[in-house]
Amino acid sequence: MKQIIQDLKNGNTKLEEVPAPEVRPGYVLIKTSRTLVSLGTERMLVEFGRANLIEKARQQPERVKQVLDKMRTDGIMPTLEAVFNKLDQPLPLGYCNAGCVIAVGAGAGEFHIGDRVASNGNHAEFVCVPKNLVAKIPDKVSDDEAAFTVISSIAMQGIRNLNPQFGETIIVVGLGLIGLVAAQLLKANGCRVIGSDFDAEKIKLAESFGIKCFNSGKDGNFVNFVENITGGMGADGVLITASSKSDDIIHQACLMSRKRGRIILVGVVGMNMRRDDFYKKELSFQVSCSYGAGRYDENYENKGHDYPFSYVRWTEKRNFEAVLHAMESGLLNVKPLISERVELKDFMNVYGNMRKTGTIASLIRFPEESKPDNCVAVKEGKFKGGAGCFGLIGAGNFASSTIVPCLKEAGARIKCISSAHGLHAKILAEKAGASSAASNSEIILKDPDISTVIVCTRHNLHASFVKAALAAGKNVFVEKPLCLNKSELEEIENAYKANGGKNTITVGFNRRFAPLAVKMKHFAGQGPKNIVATMNAGFIPPDSWVHDPVIGGGRIIGEACHFIDLCSYITDSRVCSVFMNALGSNPQDNTDNASIVLQYENGSNAVINYFSNGSKTYPKERVEVFSGNSVLVMDNWRSLKGYGIKGFSSCSGRLDKGHKAQFLLLKERTENGGVPLIPFESIKNTTLASFAAIESLKTKKRIVL
Repeated sequence: MKQIIQDLKNGNTKLEEVPAPEVRPGYVLIKTSRTLVSLGTERMLVEFGRANLIEKARQQPERVKQVLDKMRTDGIMPTLEAVFNKLDQPLPLGYCNAGCVIAVGAGAGEFHIGDRVASNGNHAEFVCVPKNLVAKIPDKVSDDEAAFTVISSIAMQGIRNLNPQFGETIIVVGLGLIGLVAAQLLKANGCRVIGSDFDAEKIKLAESFGIKCFNSGKDGNFVNFVENITGGMGADGVLITASSKSDDIIHQACLMSRKRGRIILVGVVGMNMRRDDFYKKELSFQVSCSYGAGRYDENYENKGHDYPFSYVRWTEKRNFEAVLHAMESGLLNVKPLISERVELKDFMNVYGNMRKTGTIASLIRFPEESKPDNCVAVKEGKFKGGAGCFGLIGAGNFASSTIVPCLKEAGARIKCISSAHGLHAKILAEKAGASSAASNSEIILKDPDISTVIVCTRHNLHASFVKAALAAGKNVFVEKPLCLNKSELEEIENAYKANGGKNTITVGFNRRFAPLAVKMKHFAGQGPKNIVATMNAGFIPPDSWVHDPVIGGGRIIGEACHFIDLCSYITDSRVCSVFMNALGSNPQDNTDNASIVLQYENGSNAVINYFSNGSKTYPKERVEVFSGNSVLVMDNWRSLKGYGIKGFSSCSGRLDKGHKAQFLLLKERTENGGVPLIPFESIKNTTLASFAAIESLKTKKRIVL
């Protein structure tokens, strides 16, 4: 299928051939007929993509600070590699979509194949959208009109936050697409509406809807204009839908408001506000968030958990439905807002010049003959498969920034990359020099040319893909963690045993392959050891999938397992008991501020401090090993110091966490055969130890493995 994307690296807006997405539980698969180009939001994204690096940095000063902090801790080259990898990730454009349902995922039974629907899908021939961001289109509403649903909901949500009353005077500042929709909805609500803009054509269009207007470019003083109309009382509310860097817009809104008036910001304007403006009149100010209640809530948007109707009347989806009803009843007329209709192949007629005058809304029409192919070729020619041939399931940031570059440097052959988001698979496949990209992982599992499957999806999918790969007779490399609970571990172990050891399992415990880890183990020698390992892990917002016990498993199971494996490697022993204590008087199971105490069969002890409440300017990882009257101190995988070690005092170099060595060894092992890189019993022990850490926190007891 074809999809419009914005390349952040070179600034090009492209029509890319990508695999069509697969339908997922709680989602519907939609064949697109129309999409609407949002000239405000999309113009900002396109212009950001076309800006040079210095201009991009000026637009995101907070990101510049993050880059500088990373340079201090990780070094210049690793930081630059991370920045350029981010720029390699294209942006899918568009969020106003109308089309027809062609597949329904489990749990989205309110929809049926053939339903006409509006959604926030991208500019793509096929989109997979969660059910709470999809609404059925009434028969009387055309696809052209329905494409306005999502952007009209932005106007609707702004109005709901304004809470206008019948008969009130409301000012709409900015008569672009959202402003023109908002003005109509406010008028339908029984309000006296005054619109303002610099563009005479937009004013003329607003007046055709019965809106009284003011031309800010030539009609004099807007504040006086409002005072005259309201008899000196001022406006009851001001809805700002303009886009401007000026701070004067909010200042003017305050001046034209009555005492205790309301100001709602929907657009993007300068926000250097004056306290005195608000103080004298006791004005209220609020920024409106997108389409409605539920926006950016993972549980609502992606997991399908609706808010109770009685308590949250207007969610995103219910706003979509209200907008469509307004179109059906004639209260909202969007047809006059259509400035142009273009075919998908002519998309650059819109994106080539997004600042052309006279344009309010551009519709893109999609071909009816499109087919949802879930695999596309990336490069021509016959691919040499067999031993040492890889397929990747998952195409996220880690796969792009680390796994693929390391495999390429090792000289590995990658045949196919799959991702539920076909766009990500295609872009990464091009970067990897792969033969094809897919949205269906079965293509990789069934391909006889592929001998080794790399799983780098979200954590909750690891176990199922490991089992499926083993059943397909493939070697498996899975990013940590191996799985999220004991039952999954038991199923993996049974699948591994049923395979008869013909195929190997490797978990991405890369730290043990780092050059400094190898040196630590060598210099620490034999015998029991004391280890103190500290991870300054950094804060991750609590609503991130990583913290979700079902999807991410929490950071102890999902990330601290790295260091459990590292300690096991250095001690050359297995964990026999675990105790974990966490920060706070009542820590949650998914805590990421904890100390884990490990006892080993050979008498070694290790303490892993996994903390997220530290400064980003402090190095992320530190390991201290005490053994045989000597001490080794590793600082952030860049330097190692030895105390009391004959012939060694220190060494340093570029940050190296072992990824390159790990994938080089993996490539050699898959080509030439040999024992697994990490014994399965060691992987199992580390996994059980991570589960035991959580159990210890719950029971406040030491857990014996």
